[in-house]
Amino acid sequence: MRTLVALALSLFGSTFVRADATADPVTFVPAAQVDVAFAKGMPLLENSRYKIHASRRDAPGKAEVHVLDTDIVHVLEGGATFVTGGSVVDGTTVAPDEIRGASIRGGETRRIGKGDVVVVPNGTPHQFLEVHSPLLYYVVKVTAPKVSGR
Repeated sequence: MRTLVALALSLFGSTFVRADATADPVTFVPAAQVDVAFAKGMPLLENSRYKIHASRRDAPGKAEVHVLDTDIVHVLEGGATFVTGGSVVDGTTVAPDEIRGASIRGGETRRIGKGDVVVVPNGTPHQFLEVHSPLLYYVVKVTAPKVSGR
């Protein structure tokens, strides 16, 4: 996880560095809690600027687009075919700034596996296909500021 957090800080350091007295407290998540999160696939920490998820997939997922969140994915175990780019087929807004759809048309397909890191910029369609389970991966979601009118 240190490698993933270091990558996130190097890519988005200004998002996390705060010199004022209201800086966020240090968060510690014990290994036992992380293990439970990976067993279910669940968030470890979420706030308005970033989220850290212990993700688990045992099957393919829907196409998705995060309007504000950039996903930084670090695969720990398993593998999948991962599609990025293109356009979402039958996309529907399922939550504010979150779109899901049946599939992706015209995206780039790649195999991802243990040790790989993929950065999916906000607004980019992506989808996990052909999952070799369990697929365990950390996701750091860096949230861009909401622009009025969006």
